[in-house]
Order: sequence, then C-alpha cells, then structure tokens
Amino acid sequence: MIIQVLITLCLAGAGAMLFAGFRISGACRRDLRILNIHRVNAFSAIQQSRMELLEVRNRAKLLEDTVSGGATAVEKVHKAIANTTFGLIDMFSRDEEFKDGARKARQTHNETSEQVYKAVRTTNRALHILADSLLIVKAEKRIVSKTKKAP
Repeated sequence: MIIQVLITLCLAGAGAMLFAGFRISGACRRDLRILNIHRVNAFSAIQQSRMELLEVRNRAKLLEDTVSGGATAVEKVHKAIANTTFGLIDMFSRDEEFKDGARKARQTHNETSEQVYKAVRTTNRALHILADSLLIVKAEKRIVSKTKKAP
C-alpha cells in the first residue's frame, strides 16, 4: 500500500514536472518568436536603408552614364554634320586658297569640339565624384550611426 502511494506520488510529481516543463517550453518558444520578430524587423530596417543607399548610387551612376552617352551621341552627330559640310566645301570649291582656309578651319573645329566634349565628360565625372563624396557618403554615415544606436 505504501509502495502504491509512493508510486502515485512519484507519478503525480513527474506529471506536475512534465506539465511545468511544457509550460516553460511554451513560454520560451513564445519569447523566441517575439525576439525573432524584432530581429527580422531590425534587419528589414537595415536592409531597407541599404537598398535606399544602393538606389541612390544606381541613380547617380545612371545619370552619369546618361550624360556621358548623350555627349557621345551629340558629338557623333556634330562630327557627321561638320564632316559633311567641310567635305562639300572641299569637293565643290574651285578656289585653292578657300580650300586651304576651309581645311585649317576644319582642323581647328575638330580640335576645339574634341576638347569641348572631353571637358563635358570630365565635368560630368567630377560632378559625379563630388555628389558621391557629399551626398552618398553622408547618407552612409547616417545609416551607420542609426544601426549603431539600435538596441
């Protein structure tokens, strides 16, 4: 009889411990889910900041490439028009002195226009570097300071 009572008490104690273990396990799982949600939200905010920064960089690069490509296209059209004009002068002019003047003008025109388009590309690149150093680096520092302050 005493053995049956002891066995019953042991089983009841084991059941109570098992029940308490399940309750603690459920609470821990709930806390882990909440902690994971906070971790995912913090990571999402960091990832969103990174994506915004990447978008700013991509837009700046797209703008630089657009201006450079536009300058190249305008330069090609400009050269085609100039070559046609100077070619027609060279082809149809009968005065050799006028042809020599046109050849010198063509050479000067080509050198000058080449320098102008080179200056446009250089200025475009310099503006991109300036914008990168002022705006993008500032945004990076802001993002880094936000992530360091986050708990």
